[in-house]
Amino acid sequence: MFNILVINSGSSSLKFQVIEIESGELLAKGLCERIGIDGAFTYENVRDGLDKDKKEVAIPDHRKAIELTIEALTDGSKGVLKSLSEINAVGHRVAHGGELFDGSVVVTEDVIKRLSTISDLAPLHNPANLAGVASCQELMPGVPNVLTFDTAFHQTMPPKAYMYAIPRKYYRDYKIRRYGFHGTSHHYVAQTIADHLNKKLESLKVIVCHLGNGASITAIRDGKSVDTSMGFTPAGGLIMGTRCGDVDPSVFNYIIKKEGISGEQADSIVNKESGVLALSGVSSDFRDLWEAKDKGNEDAAVALDAFIYKVAKTIGSYVAAMNGVDIICFTAGIGENDIRTRAEVLSYFGYLGITCDAERNNVRGELKEISTPDSKVRCFVVPTNEELMIAKDTYALVKK
Repeated sequence: MFNILVINSGSSSLKFQVIEIESGELLAKGLCERIGIDGAFTYENVRDGLDKDKKEVAIPDHRKAIELTIEALTDGSKGVLKSLSEINAVGHRVAHGGELFDGSVVVTEDVIKRLSTISDLAPLHNPANLAGVASCQELMPGVPNVLTFDTAFHQTMPPKAYMYAIPRKYYRDYKIRRYGFHGTSHHYVAQTIADHLNKKLESLKVIVCHLGNGASITAIRDGKSVDTSMGFTPAGGLIMGTRCGDVDPSVFNYIIKKEGISGEQADSIVNKESGVLALSGVSSDFRDLWEAKDKGNEDAAVALDAFIYKVAKTIGSYVAAMNGVDIICFTAGIGENDIRTRAEVLSYFGYLGITCDAERNNVRGELKEISTPDSKVRCFVVPTNEELMIAKDTYALVKK
């Protein structure tokens, strides 16, 4: 057995899973919430089918979160490990690798030093990610740690896809460019569908639609990301739950002047007060939006239409970018579970010979083809599993 602890450290939360990588079995998972505030810890022994255990507990920092995780995993009655020695490696999700990292890496002093130089690219997430690494090194000495970056998969994009048309000095001095995110999910889904079809990913043109509260689309050709919708930050691209997506950059300067607000307040509007929440005035949850639309709420209808339209436009642009497409995949919360949204998106692609099969599309959270047998482009729901992808990368590096 080779057990990998996968850690996803956020600014005020920490998610974890333990995966026995040689079988792919998920042994346990959990969540530390409200780190630095009042704290809550949730743990679930998946292997033995035990009920979730949630408790309110003080979690002042990420070190305490890791301590609670270790205690739960090795608990005599609810744990899945007899001792800490059964954790063979730790894989960490890191938000931003900049241009320094184009793949997962084993943690070394040099890696940490290099990563620290680009913390300002993700000031809320990268320092928290590094805090998780430091805590694991302290509490599990000798256990190898591996970093997997949300941005790494997109480092294969060509300059024509990632450069902004602004003075080049801003790229040269501050590395301002399009980076893209959700890379671990996009890579996992593309590889999963290639494996499902018994084809090499390098032989396919795939468009992956990661549609959730945060949403992005990626064009994958020759097994590589050639374009993706998010930009310098995760606020770019599609309309999302509370993020605005692509907007004329002068809009927020205009708002700042009119409202007399700060840049930080404008950033909050971009990330927390926009998207379908703002368009609908109802919710960022698509279940609420469809319910409101069905009851005649026109604003909710516009929010849904705008989201679907933007997704369809982006898919269409990536068909052009790759001079064709073989497979379109839907994943993440909306992509895996929202039957109506998938059908509406695919309704734009009759010109590509795509027809959504209503019976096949009546599916949530499982890998399934949803286009008709005679469709010229095959369309699938593919559940994402970023944690498993991180575990696979970790295993590949530490077993060398």
